[in-house]
Parts: sequence; C-alpha cells; structure tokens
Amino acid sequence: MMLRVNGLSRRVLPLLAMVLSLLLSSGCAMVTMKQVAPTDYLANKRGDVLTSGKLSAASQETLSVIGLDEDLCAKDTVACQKTLEDTVVLPEEQRLSALSELWVKTALGLSPKPKDRDKHPMSDAALDAWLEAARYAYAYLFFSGRTPSDRAFEDRQTQVRDYYNYAAEQTAAVVFKRARARALEGEDYNAPVAGELWTLTSDFDELRMPSIPTSMVSASSVSFAGLRSTYRRDGFGAELVVVMDPPKLVAPADGQKAAIPQYSEMSAINATALLRFKGDTLQQVLDTTQVLFDVYSPESTESVDLHGEKVPLAGNFTAAYGMWLAQSGFATQSLRTLFGLSEGIAEPHMYLMQPWDPNRRIIFMLHGLGSSPEAWVNVANEVMGDPELRRHFQVWQVYYPTNAPIALNRFEINQAFNNTLKHFDPTGSSPASKDMVFIGHSMGGVLARLLVTSSGDALWDQLLANYDLKGERLKRVEAKLGPLLHFTAEPSVERAIFIAAPHKGTDIAGNRIGRLIGRLVRLPITLLGKFEDVFQTLQQAETQSAQPTKLQIPNSIDNLKASDPFVKAAGALPIMPGLKYHSIIAQRKPEVPLEQSDDGLVPYWSAHLEGAVSEKVIISGHSVQETPQAVLEIRRILREDLKEVGDAHP
Repeated sequence: MMLRVNGLSRRVLPLLAMVLSLLLSSGCAMVTMKQVAPTDYLANKRGDVLTSGKLSAASQETLSVIGLDEDLCAKDTVACQKTLEDTVVLPEEQRLSALSELWVKTALGLSPKPKDRDKHPMSDAALDAWLEAARYAYAYLFFSGRTPSDRAFEDRQTQVRDYYNYAAEQTAAVVFKRARARALEGEDYNAPVAGELWTLTSDFDELRMPSIPTSMVSASSVSFAGLRSTYRRDGFGAELVVVMDPPKLVAPADGQKAAIPQYSEMSAINATALLRFKGDTLQQVLDTTQVLFDVYSPESTESVDLHGEKVPLAGNFTAAYGMWLAQSGFATQSLRTLFGLSEGIAEPHMYLMQPWDPNRRIIFMLHGLGSSPEAWVNVANEVMGDPELRRHFQVWQVYYPTNAPIALNRFEINQAFNNTLKHFDPTGSSPASKDMVFIGHSMGGVLARLLVTSSGDALWDQLLANYDLKGERLKRVEAKLGPLLHFTAEPSVERAIFIAAPHKGTDIAGNRIGRLIGRLVRLPITLLGKFEDVFQTLQQAETQSAQPTKLQIPNSIDNLKASDPFVKAAGALPIMPGLKYHSIIAQRKPEVPLEQSDDGLVPYWSAHLEGAVSEKVIISGHSVQETPQAVLEIRRILREDLKEVGDAHP
C-alpha cells in the first residue's frame, strides 16, 4: 500500500509542478505588501534625474505603460524618445513631462562636468538636448490642457519646472559666451545666436549693463561665508549673476590724475533668464526652432505673462551682492586707506546695490572708521531679502577714506551723493528722490547726523573766534574751509538711524591707545598738499598763544576725541526740524549702569540723542550693526516707516 502511494506521488508531483508553472505564466500575479519608511517614500516620490541621476517614479511609470523601462532607454535613447513622442494613448501631461526628463538625462550625458567647462565648452549637441528638455517642459506647463495654477500643489509640476529652469541655466552659459565674443568685436549684444538646429534671440536690455560682462554665473553654484542668509524667490527661470569689471578707484601709480567715477552700480547683477518657444499651439511649440532668450532683473520684475498666465519669476537677491563683496578687496583696502598706504582710496565713491529704480526710495548707508561697505553685509542683505522692503526701497552705500577729517568727508560725501542722484534723476521729480532714509554706523553715524543738520555760522564763527583773520588771509581760509564749515541739511531725508555713533566724541580716541592709533593714521598726500597752506595761514593768525604750536590737519581719530573743538561744536548743532531719527546703541557689559556704559569704543552718553523716536540698547560690542537684534530693529523701523509714509511710493 505504501509503495502504491509513493509511486502515485512520483507520478503526480511532476504534474502538479507543471500546473503551477502554467498558473504563474498565465498572468495571475501574486501581490505582496511591505512597509515603506517615510524617508524612502519621499525619496521615491520626489527623486528624479537631477537629484539622484535616475528617472523619477512618474517617468518610469510612463515608460512601463508603453512597454519600456529605464535600462532599455539607456541602451537606445533616441528610439525610446521617438516611441514616447509617437505614442498617442498617453495623457499629454504624462507624455510631455517624461520627454522633458529623458532629454535632461541625455543633456547631462553630453555636457562637460562643471569643473571642465572652461577647457571643454558645451557642444552643439548638448545645447540642442538642453533646449529640447526646456521645450517639452514649456509645452507641459502651458500647452498640456491644464494651467500651471491648476497643478499648483502637484509634485510633478515642481519637477518639470526644475527641468526647465536647469535647462535655461545651461543654455544661458552658452548664449552668454557667444554673445560676449560678438560684443567684443563690436556687434550687438542682443544679436541672434545660432546653433545647429536653433536660433536664439536675446534681450538683455532690462539689466541696463554699463559694460560688456566678463562672466555669467549660476546663482545656485555659489555659496558665501559671512552672510547669515540667502534670499531668493521660487518661480520660473534660471537664477544667474552677471559679472562686470569693477570700477577703478585708485589713481595710477605715476601720480597722474585719473578720471575716477563718483558712483557706480554694482559690478555683479542679479538676473533671471527665460526661454520662450515661439508658437501659440502645442504643435507649433513642438515644431519651432525659434527661441527668445529673455533676461530680467528680479528686483524690477516679479512676474511675467506667458500664454495668458501670470507666472512668478524666480530670483536670487543675495548671490550678486555676495559675489561683489567677495571680489571687492574692501577689507584690505580700507585698512590701507586708514594708514595712508598705497592702493588706498582718496575720495568717496557711491555704490548702488541694485539697478537704479526711480520708484523706489533710497536707503543710504554710511560705514564707520577703518571700514567699508562690508560693514553692512548682513544689514543690506536682510533689507534686500525682505520682499516688502525690497518692493519699496533701494540701497545705496558710500565707500569713503576714513582717515580724512570729518568735515571734509561730510562735504565730499554730500557732493558724491547729490551728483549721483542728479545723474539718475536730473529733475529730482522721481519718488526715489523723496523721503530718503539715512543709516550710519560709528563715524558713519556722525557723518549721517551732519548730513541732516544745518551748520549756520556756528562752526565758522568758532574758527574766527580763535584766529585773527582779515584781508587776504581771510579770503584764503574762507575759500578752502568755508564750504566745509557751512552746510545745509539734505532736504529730502525723511528718517535717520544712528548706530553706535559717537556724536559727542569718545574718550577712547584721546587715551593712550587712541593716541597711538592716531599717530599711525596717515592723511593722503593730495589732501596735505591741498590744505597745508591754509593751516600755515591759521598758524600765523593764531591769537590764543604768544608762541603758537605748529598746527596740523586733523585726521579722523583727532576729530573723534571728546575734547576736539570740531566734534564738540558739531555735536551741539540741531538736527533738521521734522526729521524722525532713531538710535541703536551697544552696551558691552550688561551689569554696568546704562548711563555709565560703553560698547568698547563709544560711551552711551555720546551715542544717546535727545528727541529720538526710539532708542534700542543691545548687549553687544561696537560692531552692533551686524547682530540679528540690530538688523531686526532696522527692519522694524523701516516697516513702520512704510506705514507712516503710506502709498506715495508704489
């Protein structure tokens, strides 16, 4: 009996195996289930060719529907793309988005690595692939049946927008190099750029570039130490920085007078590039070889109209500023200036932090002793990064020789500021020329206060009281010192913020260390030559001593001594009536009573001003303007200012 069963088993088992094999091959699939970790779920859902090097789950599903997969497409990319292009059963969104990603994968394979691009420029084949990737993304976004706003919450649209933006960025690098080469030969920068299959017509006019750019850099490819935040706006287009040669601020070594400009816009400009494919229907867009390469200023343009849709424009508001500062050399040059060494600067220079806009009010920032526009690195970045403030304000900064006497710097900064304003707004009628805000740190705060103060005859009378000046002597002195000691307040300033400013001087400037630093400070030879005869005349006319000591032109350290006659007289001058002003004061040691405290350099009694709308005391050293608390206070004041001024400046 057992033998029969075993014999039967030997006959039945092969039969059962055959039946099981037939069942498995007949399409009756076995479904199993497993848990997926949240991190794996998000990686599978959002990963794509740009983030992982592999096609997204959405594109892999699309290929699976038409009997393809990523491995097959890798072996014959052209056939895979052709099959997908010819397939009519797929929804347009699904087909176009997958085609865009496939072309990105192709373009990545054809493009040189970023580190090799200088030696190996992008080929026409790679450029064609990037344009195809952008074309299909553009078609998906605007010609696939639904509008971008209909898909606002869909991950797939975000992926496809990224394919477009990245393709536009890669295309921009090629267009820029070819346009620059032609411009250097005297041709129009906006002349069409032709490839093997495409013709790209450029428009750089909105940037108002003052010269031929030297480079165009992807904003996403750079990061900065020293900047707390990077401010950008999500949207459509490639985020770029257009870089030009900076202005020369130093005269030639041979001593000849050079034409040094008083102002310049930043040599690095934020830009956003779009690729517009000609056509009003899906088929026209898929057939065209004509592309418009439009470049915008993200500060000036927040959105664009494309095929009946208002589309937000991408923008990076930190990259250009960071590149400008990183390449400026200010840190070394400002110290060389203070100590009268070569390669310093001899007169103020105005910088516009973004292209001139007649409808945005001016915030004017003045740095302190031994410093430069780098002192405002986080203040300016935070102001420009705040959408509400950026919409209403533009930032100007001055770079000035901090070794020069305060009266001379006030005079020359005032001239440079007004000459710059007159250049951009000759009639003074634009909103930008009204209701300005001045912000000064340290000695820059003293200068800012003097710019919003009228001297009357107070400073001049003080000079006359100490010297017997008549006839030719009086004329010589008045010609040189009169303009420095007679001044009126800037009439269009509506508000001022003084930060750690020694309005009444500081005892530290007159102590042992201050005197030592003062002896190291050297005035420019040009300044000594310009005023030496005046001080000789004053010495001859001195009335206070039978044996007058040799008079010397005071430097900035001399002017900051609490005992200095100029700072004492200037500190007593009244601020312009109606001006709203604020104080931000640093207190180094919180345990010290406020009235007896200081920030290491400036005592509270010197920084404090009666009549201030607000006074913010921050536990900090002298460089308080860099602290988050000070930046937040500046932003608070500016936002309050917008409410008070109203909608006069749209």
